Amino acid sequence: MNRPNVIYFHTHDTGRYIEPYGAPIRTPRLQEFAEQSVVFRNAHSVAPTCSPSRAGLLTGQWAHSTGMLGLAHRGHSLTSYDQHLIHTLHRHGYTSALAGVQHEASGPDAATRTIGYHERLPVDGKFASARRDAAVSYLRRQHDQPFFLAVGLIETHTMTDTEWLFGHPPGDDRWTAPAPTLPDAAVTRRDMASFQSAASQVDQTLGTVLDTLEEEGLAENTIVLVTTDHGLAMPEMKCTLGATGTGVMMMLRGPGLPAGLAVDSLVSQVDVFPTLCELLDLEAPDWLQGRSLLPALAGRPVREETFAEVTYHVDYQPQRAIRTDRWLYIQDFEPRGVPTLPNVDDSPSKRFWVDSGWADQPVPAVRLHDLRFDPHEVRNLADDPAAAATRADLARRLDRWMVETDDPLLRGPVPPPVLR
Repeated sequence: MNRPNVIYFHTHDTGRYIEPYGAPIRTPRLQEFAEQSVVFRNAHSVAPTCSPSRAGLLTGQWAHSTGMLGLAHRGHSLTSYDQHLIHTLHRHGYTSALAGVQHEASGPDAATRTIGYHERLPVDGKFASARRDAAVSYLRRQHDQPFFLAVGLIETHTMTDTEWLFGHPPGDDRWTAPAPTLPDAAVTRRDMASFQSAASQVDQTLGTVLDTLEEEGLAENTIVLVTTDHGLAMPEMKCTLGATGTGVMMMLRGPGLPAGLAVDSLVSQVDVFPTLCELLDLEAPDWLQGRSLLPALAGRPVREETFAEVTYHVDYQPQRAIRTDRWLYIQDFEPRGVPTLPNVDDSPSKRFWVDSGWADQPVPAVRLHDLRFDPHEVRNLADDPAAAATRADLARRLDRWMVETDDPLLRGPVPPPVLR
């Protein structure tokens, strides 16, 4: 059987801040790709932090079920790397290669020795252009087997070792919108002007990869997934369980899939693995906790609810959340009452808030939002008597999920990993 190739094109910390999702930013190649793809408008990561979110997508399981309770470079890991998507593909004749970033394992040669990629492609530099060149060289080879190519960009992560916050020089910040959680000020505009430059690099890189697929005659038999891990590295976005933290771009193009279809159904990145199994005609492994997204393409909802979690980022912050079409419920299992500032990436925008007293702003232990009347998730109804029944129902459903998935939080505080 001549199965399609698969390209997993993934970025860092982009959320939905691209043109196809209505963001005030020009990304023409992403827009063009969206018009050729299925665009999931209401897709969420399993966690708003890097390694757990990627682990969820690549194993088809919730973050704590994979064992990935925090960042790989801080000692967290998958319980079984054999559950990584590439091994299911290997068993069906696929080769695999990585160009650029992965965040599911740490250490020398982790991509090949720990995860199991057949190749980690040589990359000359950390920026998107180097990942682009590695991917293009790979695509121009002769391929006798179907391949899985992961193209992992560091953009749009912050880069504190460069002159500009997001690693690329900003344009004229006078005409830039701030991050959606922040006030309009010179400092917040400047940060997002650099973000836009980084997003432009993402856009150009994707365009080159897609052009190469066409030039090499591979486009018609290649599934391309374009996504990111979670929201932007700005205050009240990354490492938060609202839509600005878990909401992600997620677009899928491939043989047999409709072009330019916008899917409004609630979906999760945990659903990607089972979807690929159905598209590739592979038997789904028994550990998968997600569901195929293909019914959503015909207007049938895939799920009534999705879940997300934080356990560790830089600091311990045990939280769990359930989201439905109408409601968002977030529970903090070790409430501090104030922001966990170490879990917010450093930036001038963060300093702007901290200097204004952010460290003392109250943070509720429980949040409940009616997404129909509060789409920006700012009005907490957790203590509203009129919403008491809804709160109780969502709390029960969240607890049931934690029990069914053997969430370690049910046994008390989760200890940090033992660093080797």
